[in-house]
Amino acid sequence: MSLLPPSGTSPGASPSHVAHTSPASPAPRARTEAEVRVDLAAAYRLAALAGWDDTVYTHLSAAVPGEPGLYLINEFGLGFDEVCASNLVKVDLHGRVVDGTGRRVNPSGFAIHGAVHAARSDVECVIHLHAPWGVALSMLPGGLQPTSQWAMRLHQRLGRHAYEGLALGAAEQQRLVDNLGTLDGLILENHGTLTVGRSVAEAYLLMHILERAAQAQLRAMAASGGRLLSATHALASLTHRQWVGDGSEWEGDVEWPALLRRVDRRSPGFRD
Repeated sequence: MSLLPPSGTSPGASPSHVAHTSPASPAPRARTEAEVRVDLAAAYRLAALAGWDDTVYTHLSAAVPGEPGLYLINEFGLGFDEVCASNLVKVDLHGRVVDGTGRRVNPSGFAIHGAVHAARSDVECVIHLHAPWGVALSMLPGGLQPTSQWAMRLHQRLGRHAYEGLALGAAEQQRLVDNLGTLDGLILENHGTLTVGRSVAEAYLLMHILERAAQAQLRAMAASGGRLLSATHALASLTHRQWVGDGSEWEGDVEWPALLRRVDRRSPGFRD
């Protein structure tokens, strides 16, 4: 969280003019495959510790540095708490295993990830979950409201994608990436949530913020009969700009080392 002087869109701008904009991004940071593997394995373990896993379903994926069109994902059948750097599987955009290990992945589960990675060259990591509060949020017609600071970080940075069943063909993939645009994530209606990040840490922290915001909103709605105290669009926009600052500090830059230490303590072995 970077509390720098606000810049960019004025608080009174029309939502339709800001929904697909974002702060200017610095140049991509140099990363090695080994570093990405450790971060992605840690994100899987953190998701398990947070109770975000869905037995062996849903995925976190990351682009392989220096190998365009190739990605890391979990071996199908492993729990999130079993994922480590060495058992992540390398696949292409269609979810086909290309590392010669013969390990199994879930190609249909990678369909969302493959579509997003193909459309967003700026993204290192894609996280799609069926986490409890996110799924509950996906059932609400109004989606996430600016009712907490967490929610205001994501103000106008989440798209929506209508539920179309379990199948995800080419036409729906295109609709999904169109709905995502250049945003930070999607609410997948009646399904779950998705966040993207320029690093694994950024995607993970955005999912953390989204799940916390959803939990706070839904608990407040349950306690108040649905009545919520929401910030104005102008105030929510201001808060978002204050939070992201000039874009030089990414979500996770400060938090990720502490989260890695947490995984080392509570779920060791992810670095193997």
